[in-house]
Amino acid sequence: MSKAKLAFRETAAPTAALVTSLSTLICCTLPAFMITLGMGAALSSLTSNVPQLIWLSERKPLVFGGSLVLLFMAWGVRHATRNMPCPADPAAAKTCARLRKLGGIVLAAGFIVWAIGAFSAFILPKLLG
Repeated sequence: MSKAKLAFRETAAPTAALVTSLSTLICCTLPAFMITLGMGAALSSLTSNVPQLIWLSERKPLVFGGSLVLLFMAWGVRHATRNMPCPADPAAAKTCARLRKLGGIVLAAGFIVWAIGAFSAFILPKLLG
């Protein structure tokens, strides 16, 4: 198996999950954070230049639900491939083990980012308001 195929197999799903988790921060946590810091004018300028942020913020349950589904799909792919053999070549086997570890770290980071975004978008407003 080539290094590119091995890298894709071990890191593609966790990386996609991390990207979707980061989208939850952009849509819903960033505006709240900017308002908290008194950056309302900057937020107004940002939303006028990127009006899609308003559309995403209005549909935050859908954004968070979709990203959570993708996170669990990535976890499922990782779980299903956890016992796949690494190549017999020692160098490729070492690369495979390193990529599996990296994929796990990226997936864990995705779940952590999602949890931070969900807390700041759904729970924190109720606590403060």
